[in-house]
Amino acid sequence: MSRVTKLVTFITAVLFGVSPLAAEGVAPSAAKLVDFGGGWAITNSMITGWTVSALLVLLILWLIGKPSVLPSKGQAVVESLIEALRGLFEPIVGKAAFPLAFPLLVTFFIFILFHNWMGLIPGVGTVGWGVEADGHFHITRPFIRPHNADFNGTIALALVSFGAWAIIVFKIAGPKTIVWDLFGNKADKNETPGWLYPVLALVFIVVGFIEVFSIIIRPFTLSVRLFGNVFGGENLLHGTTFFPIFYFMELLVGLIQALVFTLLTSVYIGLLCNHEGGDHAHGDHGHGEEAHDDTHGAKAGSSAHH
Repeated sequence: MSRVTKLVTFITAVLFGVSPLAAEGVAPSAAKLVDFGGGWAITNSMITGWTVSALLVLLILWLIGKPSVLPSKGQAVVESLIEALRGLFEPIVGKAAFPLAFPLLVTFFIFILFHNWMGLIPGVGTVGWGVEADGHFHITRPFIRPHNADFNGTIALALVSFGAWAIIVFKIAGPKTIVWDLFGNKADKNETPGWLYPVLALVFIVVGFIEVFSIIIRPFTLSVRLFGNVFGGENLLHGTTFFPIFYFMELLVGLIQALVFTLLTSVYIGLLCNHEGGDHAHGDHGHGEEAHDDTHGAKAGSSAHH
């Protein structure tokens, strides 16, 4: 292959993301850019994760600038995004858990969204070290790989989500509420036949153990769902030589998967922390007692009058 042909191929790969690698797909594991030995290495997905995270922080700082009561355009954009996410997550997690959960959920959504879209940037996965074979240059170690196209990255996100969930629910709900929610008999004793109530208690205990198992595998399901969609999208783009319609599809998939991961995390928190319905019922009960006292006082006053 002549130098001119190599140069044209390189420029095409950078500008359009098209290369001989496109037909080969994406490697299942991230490439080791620096190998320290003993299982310790710096991979291309790690470099991408650090770089994009730093750029996101700088972008938000640049948009906000010096916060003021009369917001600038950049500050207004950030505040609008925060308000929209607040309106989405607060009813799910509940007011009690919201101050603890909201920073985590916002970070998850923005981080995952931009890393999902990293694969759409020309040159991602198609520029790097490789070998020349059969007249073509084959990429063996791409310089850049989306963080969420690496299973190590998504399992790390899922473990952070699980750890934060445990901290928040134990702090807000408490162990007693958690145990009752998992194994307690939710049947109304006054409206349930006496012989059926202990049977339902046994059923709820069995269901509780199933729920415990589902909680244990949450990190796995969260990570596999995110990794599978992003990794599959990367292979789709490479396999179709980055056909434009699939760019639009991957934009939607990236947004949807960021929402799915974040919404599932918020739902897991809200299942144990959002019991505002019980608070309202308690309030209604209190109003009922007040009304009863007023009626009783009125009757007493009427008797005294007579």
